[in-house]
Amino acid sequence: MSRLTVIIPTYNEIDYIEDAIKSIEFADEIIVIDSFSSDGTKEKAIELGCKVLDRKFDNFSSQKNHAISYATGDWILFIDADERVSQKLKIEILSVIATGKHQGYKLRFPHFYMNRFLYHKVDKVVRLVKNDSVSFSGDVHEKLLFQGTLGTLKNFMIHYTYKGLFHLLQKKDSYAWFQANTSFKRGKKAGYFQLIFKPFYRFFSSYILKGGFMDGVPGLALASVNAYGVFSRYAKIILIEKGLK
Repeated sequence: MSRLTVIIPTYNEIDYIEDAIKSIEFADEIIVIDSFSSDGTKEKAIELGCKVLDRKFDNFSSQKNHAISYATGDWILFIDADERVSQKLKIEILSVIATGKHQGYKLRFPHFYMNRFLYHKVDKVVRLVKNDSVSFSGDVHEKLLFQGTLGTLKNFMIHYTYKGLFHLLQKKDSYAWFQANTSFKRGKKAGYFQLIFKPFYRFFSSYILKGGFMDGVPGLALASVNAYGVFSRYAKIILIEKGLK
């Protein structure tokens, strides 16, 4: 029978980590890769029987790649502390790792915003892979690399995406600085064309092409904030180029 390892990266997730771990108790091994949390996250994970690794955060890919080297399962599932595996998704995961039709699977993530799940704003992300030549690349929006064919699971991952508007804006701003600095170091330039066109396209894609308008006011608000995040990133690149930050 195939063994499953679940990897959870954490930093000060005490309000979320217990429910996340309890949702994947069916796994044969749970590895928490922690960036020296100060709120009891590590201690709670140990209490719940997880293998906990301490590592200073440098980027998301390096954190997860470090944890992969400790995984003993035939399959690896990656989740975040604010995500939950539903009962239906659990059954589907156990089924596909037993049949082994594909070597990797995308999971569906509806956004949770303004106290509701936005089922027309669904991301599909590779999160379940066979433990064979697995690695991540990229600093912020890391990409999971594996060998073999790819499928998509039907059932949703429960994802409490944003804790509120302030948290959402703070998260977007933090990511924008990280992405801007990374882009600048790689020689990427930004001009007023990107500053205007890129945010507009992000709004159009989120609200129109991906059906955000069908989620009412929350869909409109989320599309607007996503556009702001893109604007913020390019504005920060310009500030860095001009030596203003």
